[in-house]
Amino acid sequence: MTRGRKEKRTTKYELVQAVYNRLGGLSKKEAARLVDEIFDIMKETLGRGETIKVSGFGNFVLRDKHARQGRNPQTGDPITIGARRVLTFKASQLLKQLLNAEADPDA
Repeated sequence: MTRGRKEKRTTKYELVQAVYNRLGGLSKKEAARLVDEIFDIMKETLGRGETIKVSGFGNFVLRDKHARQGRNPQTGDPITIGARRVLTFKASQLLKQLLNAEADPDA
């Protein structure tokens, strides 16, 4: 989340449009199917508890979090936060360098 600036989001529709524009020869329907298939494969892979490693981009990793004690922020009462699985993304060094170069063009 960013503070003080409007956050730009890219939607699935915009991803489909980008695939359609960059890969000439595909119809919009085929581009949409391609994007859907990639997301389906990612969901299935993560559902099996496997890590997704995309060279030059980063890793999608499932982490198991144990149950822990927390507190209700409104009342201050202690509560138990249940065990759960969370998806994390760790950017590759290449992606980090690219993002930092774009954030600081004078560097």
